This record gives sequence, structure tokens and C-alpha cells, in this order.
Amino acid sequence: MIVSTTNSLEGKPVREYLGIVTGETIIGANFIKDFFAGIRDIVGGRSGSYEKVLREAKDSAMKEMQYRAQQMGADAIIAIDLDYETVGPNGGMLMVTASGTAVKL
Repeated sequence: MIVSTTNSLEGKPVREYLGIVTGETIIGANFIKDFFAGIRDIVGGRSGSYEKVLREAKDSAMKEMQYRAQQMGADAIIAIDLDYETVGPNGGMLMVTASGTAVKL
């Protein structure tokens, strides 16, 4: 399946718009990651553990969105948008939402 943030795909005209598809993931960051991220805030540098959690959440949301598009018979998803939010008590959980338009090429 072709996935793109653009509204069209060069050389591949859209034959049919099937509708909006979404994928959502909420993932928690545990106490140990929070502790080491706090140390990174003080000494500087990147937080590899948080970056890994963020990638996992994004990948999960994208896979869920693609699955839903396949169920609709789509060949591609265009105009993909990714949103990131913190939710839960003290913002302890990360929510990633992927949305786009399922199309037949």
C-alpha cells in the first residue's frame, strides 16, 4: 500500500475516494524512562528511550490506519496527518493519531 502526506501521487491518478481512515495508539512511558529522561533534561542530549516509544506509537497508529484502508479496498492513503498528544494523569501517556484519505488508484 502506498502511503503519502501529499494530496496526490505523481503519475497515479485517483480513481475513487473511499473516505477517511484513522489509526490511534495510546502508549505509556514508565517510571524508569521518566527518570532517565529527567537526567537528560539536566545534562542535555537526546532521550533514546522516549524516541523509541514515540516511533513505536507512530508505527502502530500507521499500521492500524493501513489495515482499515485495506478493509475498504484501498490501494493508497493520501494526505496523511500525524498528531501527537499527552493524555492521562500528569500527561503520563502518549497518544498518536494517524489520519488520511483512503483511495483507489
